[in-house]
Amino acid sequence: MSNDKKRVIKDFDKLDDQIQEQIKLVYPEGFDQNLIHFTNKDGNLVSALPFETDEIYYLVRMTVKEARAIISDDDDYDDDGYLKEDSKEAFEDKYADIDYMAENIENRDNDDDDD
Repeated sequence: MSNDKKRVIKDFDKLDDQIQEQIKLVYPEGFDQNLIHFTNKDGNLVSALPFETDEIYYLVRMTVKEARAIISDDDDYDDDGYLKEDSKEAFEDKYADIDYMAENIENRDNDDDDD
């Protein structure tokens, strides 16, 4: 992450639809295994899903329970918590020209190779 990027901490449901769709594309197997933890300005431990665009570094605030509920309630994900192929293809087509999306997906794939 570049230090000169704006940092935004937000709840998933308060994000623009486009950002939500891009996050789904980067995390097609759900969110709960990708949460990070940090201490907020009030000294409280918070969990969040990281997501980066060209200009903004998002920390999407959610607990493990909320992450699982978001996926469970989302029609873009199947009953096993995986992004449905038709949704994935639609999002890939829609966001194919955005450079940071290719970088995010490549970083995700590299992280998966480490497992």
